[in-house]
Amino acid sequence: MRKKNLNTPDAILATVPAIGEGKRGEQGHIGYLLGQAYAAHRIRMEKVLAGLGLTLPQFSVLTMLAAYPGASGADLARLALLTPQTMSVIVNNLERDGMVRRKPHPVHGRIQVIEITPEGKELLARCKKAAHPVEQSLLPDLNAEEEKVIRRWLVDVARTTPEAGD
Repeated sequence: MRKKNLNTPDAILATVPAIGEGKRGEQGHIGYLLGQAYAAHRIRMEKVLAGLGLTLPQFSVLTMLAAYPGASGADLARLALLTPQTMSVIVNNLERDGMVRRKPHPVHGRIQVIEITPEGKELLARCKKAAHPVEQSLLPDLNAEEEKVIRRWLVDVARTTPEAGD
């Protein structure tokens, strides 16, 4: 019996299903499907934000700074789901561009409090407006109750991982 050569380009391409098929569809592992959906959303968001001169991580940092004024770099890293090292680079770049400023914590001198500047708030408002259609595209044809169920489920998934909420 002769073995079939599975290393030909046609054999390799034939084994990779399109998004929505096989394990990339409803038969897939839920964690994989979450990641696949996030990757697609990230690509759409990056395209929208690039036109305004911002990256998705920078957008996340500005969003969290606006929501939680006075947060430290460590707090922001947890809120924006970034490593402290990445946060440091992002804050340095945002500070260089005048979107944020740092000042010493009033009590703990080693802690730097990061604030969003008026220019940062204005840029964030433009980015949120541009990103709104992308966000809405995640919820097509869902009513308010269905959206609430999805949001609750996503929060519950994150809560069941102690490391995620540090």
